[in-house]
Amino acid sequence: MKRSILKVHPHDNVVVALTDLKKGETVQDNGQSYTLYDDVPAKHKFTETALKAGEPITMYGVLVGKAKQDLPAGARIGTDNVQHAASGFQLAPQRKTAWHQPDIAHWKDRTFLGYHRADGTVGTGNYWLVIPMVFCENRNVEVLKEALTDALGYGRPKKYADFAKQLATQFQQGASKESIIETIYTENETASQQARVFPNVDGIKFLTHEGGCGGIRQDAQTLCGLLAGYITHANVAGATVLSLGCQNAQITMLQDEIKKRSPNFSKPLYILDQQSIGTEQAMVSAAIKQTFAGLIEANSLTRQPTPLSKLTIGLECGGSDGFSGISANPAIGYTSDLLVALGGSVILAEFPELCGVEQEMSDRCVQETDALRFIQLMRTYEQRAEDAGSGFDMNPSPGNIKDGLITDAIKSAGAAKKGGTSPVVEVLDYPQQVKKPGLNLLCTPGNDVESTTAEVGAGATIVLFTTGLGTPTGNPVSPVIKLSSNTKLFQKMPDIIDINTGTIIDGDETIQQAGERILEHVIQVASGTLPAKSVLNGQDDFIPWKRGVSL
Repeated sequence: MKRSILKVHPHDNVVVALTDLKKGETVQDNGQSYTLYDDVPAKHKFTETALKAGEPITMYGVLVGKAKQDLPAGARIGTDNVQHAASGFQLAPQRKTAWHQPDIAHWKDRTFLGYHRADGTVGTGNYWLVIPMVFCENRNVEVLKEALTDALGYGRPKKYADFAKQLATQFQQGASKESIIETIYTENETASQQARVFPNVDGIKFLTHEGGCGGIRQDAQTLCGLLAGYITHANVAGATVLSLGCQNAQITMLQDEIKKRSPNFSKPLYILDQQSIGTEQAMVSAAIKQTFAGLIEANSLTRQPTPLSKLTIGLECGGSDGFSGISANPAIGYTSDLLVALGGSVILAEFPELCGVEQEMSDRCVQETDALRFIQLMRTYEQRAEDAGSGFDMNPSPGNIKDGLITDAIKSAGAAKKGGTSPVVEVLDYPQQVKKPGLNLLCTPGNDVESTTAEVGAGATIVLFTTGLGTPTGNPVSPVIKLSSNTKLFQKMPDIIDINTGTIIDGDETIQQAGERILEHVIQVASGTLPAKSVLNGQDDFIPWKRGVSL
């Protein structure tokens, strides 16, 4: 029988409603009975016992808030009666790096089909990049996109343009506003794509941005580090870079950042400087010719069998709900543990969403220096937010709150489950690159696209992205696999969600079973045999973080 409630941790004093509960209803779990003082919608929490004003609220075994007023047993908690609170943290005298490794017997000889690079990394895709050094070159990038995309067979069916033409025809034929609004969209089944000129190149990606000049010089250095992370990325075959010439983000700065990440860099890289070349025609025609030459070289690569240890997985969440921390996040946490046990790398980011679990994460750092670095990064980040008149307590979005994540500590304690239980092998600051197998912490905002952009820049060749409310976020070069925390969302948005972990809430699957199913899915996506929905939808989100306050 499906459970109606869940007490996540033995030390918790709140209980999660798995279904809508009514005031006065009595529910049971593990031999314990609870009578509801309020209506409690699914995903929300209610008090296990009566609490006095100021008493702590505990969930996932950690402090997540304090009661603003006296609360009876069975009371629904919300922003009206609970305020954010989190435990302090400091460097512990001993590391806590012991963990129970999952059984990997089934996986140790498994492989995926990847693109092998000269530096020893292996990609799950094979892309060519066109990148501006500064926003002044965005228009030239768009001109190249217009010239190359359809001509080389990378264009997408213009199904909505066909729909707009249909409405225009109806209007020209005298249709009323009301009849046009009532027109039902039907997908054009006859739409087809041109065959690719370069079948072994998955796409040409055009990364426009608003940086490279203005701001402070550190912004330019950080941007060059991020762009270098993409150029040296295992999923990237080569790049065409457009420079104006006078911007803060100089070509030499980018070249230095590339050398930091790949001392023996050997991919084709074409750099064009507009102020040196002259006219737009000369600039764009040269870029087209050089890009075409690079694509010929990139097309010579084919997928080869590769051990799973060569995978680097980014762990992300966005549009989270009250089920995220008990279904989707722990499920990919188990996938993370499997991959770490196999010798692969995983990246846990979104530092504002590690608020309240800092002690656990710092204790899990193998090296004391990394524990200290994590503590320093977290304290500096929160102080900057407070100096700007904000704070981590303002991180939950209206959607988070509406669906049960009423304090940042509740959101964070559930978000941290994405990282599984393995030790932290290194703490990285944005935009550093992952170098070690195992669990890596990367300082990024909680903002979905900024964080995903950063994880891929750090080397993630696939991103596992959990959501309870739904989000179309993707990335230009790495597949972003979307996982729903609840079955209702999976059924509502099948065009953007790849995997349903609501099966855990429904009682049809354990966290371990879901984690293994996710890894099977990852292998197919990594091999190019199963496209992620974000790739099918052409969701190429790319937003560099300017290191300002972004939660």
